[in-house]
Amino acid sequence: MAALPTRRAFVGGALALAGSRGTAGTAPAPGARALAWHAALEKAFAVGDGTGLYREYHPPRAGDERYSTEWPFSQAHVALLDLAMMPGAAGRRFAPALAQVRAAQQRYWSTTSTTGVAGHLAKVVAPLGRGDDLYYDDNMWVGLAEVQHHLFRRDAESLRRARAIFALIRSGWSEEKGLPSPGGVVWTQKSDNGDRNTVSNMPAAELGVRLYLITRERAYLDDALRYYRWTNATLQRRDGLYADHIKRDGTIEPRVWSYNQGVPVGVNVLLWRATGEGRYLAEARRIAAASRDQLVAGGQVDDQPPPFNAIYFKNLLLLADATRERGDLDAMRGYADRMWRRRRNAAGLVQFAGRRAELIDTAALVQVEAVSAWRPADWALLY
Repeated sequence: MAALPTRRAFVGGALALAGSRGTAGTAPAPGARALAWHAALEKAFAVGDGTGLYREYHPPRAGDERYSTEWPFSQAHVALLDLAMMPGAAGRRFAPALAQVRAAQQRYWSTTSTTGVAGHLAKVVAPLGRGDDLYYDDNMWVGLAEVQHHLFRRDAESLRRARAIFALIRSGWSEEKGLPSPGGVVWTQKSDNGDRNTVSNMPAAELGVRLYLITRERAYLDDALRYYRWTNATLQRRDGLYADHIKRDGTIEPRVWSYNQGVPVGVNVLLWRATGEGRYLAEARRIAAASRDQLVAGGQVDDQPPPFNAIYFKNLLLLADATRERGDLDAMRGYADRMWRRRRNAAGLVQFAGRRAELIDTAALVQVEAVSAWRPADWALLY
């Protein structure tokens, strides 16, 4: 219980804001809404047993796991990182909470996996849990968060953790013979998995280029280009958008998810930074334009899961840092406005019809609102 106040220090005032929907046509500023979403998240999902962990659902029910799975937890971790990076005192006061959630992140870390390489498992490890399977994309989001934290704090530990996660990713490259489109990083270590996904390859490429830009070790860039080229050859459509995954039998799942479009934008921006080759920035623009046409102008973005959209818009802001264009910030804020007005329940949480509120959805809106309040110069630190 002793650790709880660091994450709840600002709940009272922010919850008062969360409960007030304002007058017609008005809404609190992005930074204020980030605080409100986060205060509601802490009140509803923090377990409060000194572990720093969260529940996955609200309201809780008998039979629920005590602690959330890794993917939702990682997004709550990223939410605190984004809050801590808001300008001035607003961000600085989240430093203790960020330290706490970073320590709790390690409760999913296993020193081994089915490939013999350490990584984050889908559930907390002993003594709090049994760990369960390993998902490569889950680990990639944590790796990218570690890089963001390193760029923010310039600390050696974040870089060490990001390197360790990339070692895991390298072990996930498929060596299975006879596959259509051989290669690719697999989605999960589950024995029945045959999928290789955009989300298990493009974030790997993004992490690899980030590590190259920090360390200048050529092997990171070479691996990143391998993941990037495989995904483009296998899952990119002619319009620049990306399908979700390819199955072992060669069947491609064509669904267009927002995060699968945003991450390739970010990868291309970082490759442009790493190589100086203008074709990468041009490709980032092409993918971004195609995604805007379908998801934003086409009105589909609101039907996408909030964590997918948080990742999508952050990568568009990374492009905006390169182009100095601000239209994507407006689109992100418009999305945030609609979620604030239409999807906020009486507890101040994101909720969709027919299901309970989930940690990951409110964490995503914390991220979107916090980053909306950042200085534009800091967009360069995003995924």
